[in-house]
Amino acid sequence: MRAFITGVAGPALTDGERQFLREAEPWGLIVFARNIAGPDPLRRLIGEFRGAVGRDAPVLIDQEGGRVQRLGPPHWPKYPAGAAYGALYDRYRATGLAAARLGARLIASDLADLGIDVDCLPLADVPVPGSDAVIGDRAYGTEPGKVAAIAGAIAEGLADGGVLSVLKHIPGHGRATADSHKRLPMVSTDRATLETTDFAAFRPLAGLPLGMTAHVVFSAIDPVAPATTSAVIVDGVIRDSIGFRGLLMSDDISMHALSGSLSERSAAAIAAGCDMILYCNGELAEMHAVAAAVPALAGEAARRAAAALATKRRPAPFDIAAGRAEFSRLMKGTWPPAEVVA
Repeated sequence: MRAFITGVAGPALTDGERQFLREAEPWGLIVFARNIAGPDPLRRLIGEFRGAVGRDAPVLIDQEGGRVQRLGPPHWPKYPAGAAYGALYDRYRATGLAAARLGARLIASDLADLGIDVDCLPLADVPVPGSDAVIGDRAYGTEPGKVAAIAGAIAEGLADGGVLSVLKHIPGHGRATADSHKRLPMVSTDRATLETTDFAAFRPLAGLPLGMTAHVVFSAIDPVAPATTSAVIVDGVIRDSIGFRGLLMSDDISMHALSGSLSERSAAAIAAGCDMILYCNGELAEMHAVAAAVPALAGEAARRAAAALATKRRPAPFDIAAGRAEFSRLMKGTWPPAEVVA
């Protein structure tokens, strides 16, 4: 295996992609709307991918709810944006957490039915006034303790359904004043403030198995490199201050926040301490460039990858119809449940 996760171009593998996957052996696949032509075609694509790499490799998706939901009607339900859980939490804390956990459990059921076993969720980003809307209502709130509590409930719900979570965007994208898909965000906030706000939301979640970096420059810590390619931030903030010990993947290496060729970006992220490169575009020439720049998955990175996969558990029995009815009732939020009153 090589230390990268790849996207592919469409709803079925091309001959060129199939040969690439056999030879390059990426650790995992990430799927997007362009890959989804319905439940059965998506199951076939996932089966083709795993057949090409010769193992039950991880398959990832961004299925948050709200604006970031790759699976949707008519085949799959809509889910609320993260802010909806935060609003409910503010009214009835226990209800907000129960809704977040159940919503994630329902998402996990949708994913597991397709063979998808990793969701790039939860977020622990803490927005501030004036920050870019790329996070916006995806965030659970603006107070670190609340954000961490809801994110933890979502991770629990996914785990209960046999789906691994990816904590993002470490050490925080909420303060960024630019969308890192388009350009490099610069954050000039002093470290002491970052430690008690942005970074604080991630600390209670440091035990999650997988994490994703932020393409954000924190100039008080590293004035040049974004977190993804900064050894100072990976070692001193993500691993040390936050205490994250799971497998650390880059955010999409093809985003415009980063400079240099894809090979240079990938090599820089690995050199900074990322265990895994995430490449999303699905362009075959770019896939080859990323694969050539990353190492075989070995050493601590391989240990973290194996440890992450070992945390995946068999889903407990779950009545999906009853779960959806209860989720709808919780999200209405017009009543305090008995346990809250008590």
